[in-house]
Amino acid sequence: MISAYYHPGFAVDLGRHIMPIRKFQQVAEVVQNWDFVRIDAPVCLEESDILRVHDPVYVRAVKSGQPKDLAESQKFPWSPGLYTSVCWTNGGVYSAALQALHTGVAASLSSGFHHAHSSRGEGFCTFNGLVIAVDKLRMENRLRTAAVLDMDLHYGNGTALLCQSRPYLTQLSIYGNDYWDNTPYRNVSVLRHQDGENHFSAPLPSGCDRITLIRIMKEHLPRLLCRTKPDLLIYQAGADPLWMDPYSPLALTHEDLLERDRIVFEFARRHQIPVAWVLAGGYTPDLSQVVRVHTNTFLAAIDVFPELRQQDRVDYLNPD
Repeated sequence: MISAYYHPGFAVDLGRHIMPIRKFQQVAEVVQNWDFVRIDAPVCLEESDILRVHDPVYVRAVKSGQPKDLAESQKFPWSPGLYTSVCWTNGGVYSAALQALHTGVAASLSSGFHHAHSSRGEGFCTFNGLVIAVDKLRMENRLRTAAVLDMDLHYGNGTALLCQSRPYLTQLSIYGNDYWDNTPYRNVSVLRHQDGENHFSAPLPSGCDRITLIRIMKEHLPRLLCRTKPDLLIYQAGADPLWMDPYSPLALTHEDLLERDRIVFEFARRHQIPVAWVLAGGYTPDLSQVVRVHTNTFLAAIDVFPELRQQDRVDYLNPD
């Protein structure tokens, strides 16, 4: 079985907002009927977990709503439920990562919040659940190193900056929009940021099709191994690269993104790296199209790990 972590507390009332907060529940409603998926409740993170990554002034702002510009720096209207919601969603990332270390594969039906910086939010991202999960697992002596493969449409700028002080973390962002200072850049040739020793990037050109995507993935995925094989891979499985997404300049279909996911899982299996994934962005007005991308990721996972259909647990690192 694939454990998928979900809690109703993931959602918070955002009013009329482009962020499709209902998608977490809708994905859960689909996959809970599949015989190879088990919906589990995540832990709700403590403030101490968040403070390993984020500045106390910013954390207090998200809890209290003041100062308002800082509390809403991620472009969400502040409400009293925002802080608790993010503790649940970040807890989902951690729970999926922990489960993946035991069984090889797991998912959180939440976002990873890859634009969040240490001292502020950006781009619908409050606290960076990807880095929080890694730092908590390291504190618990459950892993030494980890990698983030970010295939959201938008460049994972927050994670890249947080990597600079974390030599044990590697990030590869394969993206179709650059992102800096709360601004997306649809044409990836307009802005080019600087890669570092442990954070790398690969822009997808406008009009990118399946052939181009696969070529770029196969060229750059080995960079996740260039320093050391990570103990864990966290995969940002974005729905916003879909051609019909309002932010996407790419020409990628549902079938193309299914193949993308399959390649990621094949890479993890080939190198015996436990993999946890999260539901990154997706803004297509027809929410069913976003849900379809995310549920297809489960189909790709079970295609690559078919033994999970028959077993509650599998010793992934020692399959024989």
